[in-house]
Amino acid sequence: MNILLVSPKTPTTFWSFHNALKFISKKSSEPPLGLLTVAAMLPKEWNKKVVDLNVEMLKDKVIRWADYVFLTGMNVHTTSIHQIIKRCKAYDKKIVGGGPLFTTDHQEFPEIDYFVLNEAEKTLPMFVNDLENGTLQRIYTTTEFPDIAETPIPMWELVNFRKYASISIQYSRGCPFNCDFCNVTILNGHKPRTKSAGQFLAELDSLYLNGWRGAIFIVDDNFIGNKAKLKRDVLPAMIEWSRKHNYPFRFMTEVSINLADDDELVQLMADAGFDAAFIGIETPNDESLAECGKSQNQSRDLIGAVKKLQRKGIAVSAGFIVGFDSDPPSIFKQQMQFIQNSGIVTAMVGLLNAPTGTKLFHRMKQENRLLERMSGDNTDGSMNFIPKMNYDNLKKGYKDLVTTIYSPKAYYERVKTFLMEYKMPTFPKKIFWRDIKALFRSIWVLGLIEKGKRYYWRLFFYSLFRCPEKFPLAITMAIYGFHFRRVAATI
Repeated sequence: MNILLVSPKTPTTFWSFHNALKFISKKSSEPPLGLLTVAAMLPKEWNKKVVDLNVEMLKDKVIRWADYVFLTGMNVHTTSIHQIIKRCKAYDKKIVGGGPLFTTDHQEFPEIDYFVLNEAEKTLPMFVNDLENGTLQRIYTTTEFPDIAETPIPMWELVNFRKYASISIQYSRGCPFNCDFCNVTILNGHKPRTKSAGQFLAELDSLYLNGWRGAIFIVDDNFIGNKAKLKRDVLPAMIEWSRKHNYPFRFMTEVSINLADDDELVQLMADAGFDAAFIGIETPNDESLAECGKSQNQSRDLIGAVKKLQRKGIAVSAGFIVGFDSDPPSIFKQQMQFIQNSGIVTAMVGLLNAPTGTKLFHRMKQENRLLERMSGDNTDGSMNFIPKMNYDNLKKGYKDLVTTIYSPKAYYERVKTFLMEYKMPTFPKKIFWRDIKALFRSIWVLGLIEKGKRYYWRLFFYSLFRCPEKFPLAITMAIYGFHFRRVAATI
């Protein structure tokens, strides 16, 4: 059996980092973890190829080679997915759809032959068994959440590491919280399910033996969903592993803001090699937080929590949302001030949308405010429901907010605020040749060509002379800013 696994092309958004990747000669932020994991679940004797459209083209001869085409994606990939389907159907190939988009919206894709929905540990064996017995059904689904101790090590040999800026792995699935706009609990449940320390270290060993060195993004819904296990087993094991291997990896992950409440956990993460975390802050407006059920963010000093993590060596990037029913007209100014004062350099701001199946989706449907399926692109200015605030005012305020926080003056000021707070990790940080190339490219593009170059040079010399140990980080942030400005200009 010849199985072709295709990862669709991601459009240029804040998350794609397309414009920044050019500085380090990389094509994509990270390889398609889901497809590489699914490949490892398929029978060993089957032939497998992975084509990631973010780093290579899908050639006709590869489509012809395949017996089945496995396709995955999220809402943001819809355009690319339709193009892939059209090309595969031109060769009369059978398509198998799985992953988050198809789990919630498979009815939108009648051209796909089979759907393996929910989590593959449960539904993929059903599909494979029926395929081998010639009794295939169109849809395979389950209401059970699998024990991810069954999850195999991804087939890293199917991708070329040199094309990627980082590698993604997973430790847990699920989130204990219940934000009404989030579909994580629909897909992965409320109860965090984790891998064992030994299983997780085996994945680190696999990456190390395959030659990877550098950034690893642990793509959990909420890495600290089970704090007790992290503190008791996993982080101590990671610390020992990292020290033994002289810290070949630096880790990033996604957490909730209550990480700042646990000093022991923060210190363990820092000692294990974590130097960055993404947090869903969403809004400084407490009424809007109450509206969406984000209780973990309510009635707390959010800026204080962010700065506490920064001082412990955890650089915070964050998601922000405008468009809640409770948002006042002043929300754009509030968001702008919060982002600037917090020193959150990577601030992903989007308009509120209601993913299929979420509490927000059902509320909007009940109130006859639902419009259509969301695009998944947090930079296209679209909403899939009618907001309480006038939409034109909301979109204008959103555009002004994004273009302001990513203007050279505001952005470089925010980087400086971050550098003043951030404590560099104690573990050794390695400099690669790509980092040297990125420095010289930044001097050429940001220091000589781009508008606002004077702010680049102010940051350049400030970090070089005032905090030289943070100079490489300052250059990285400057390069991120170039990408963010390019994206903001398209909104």
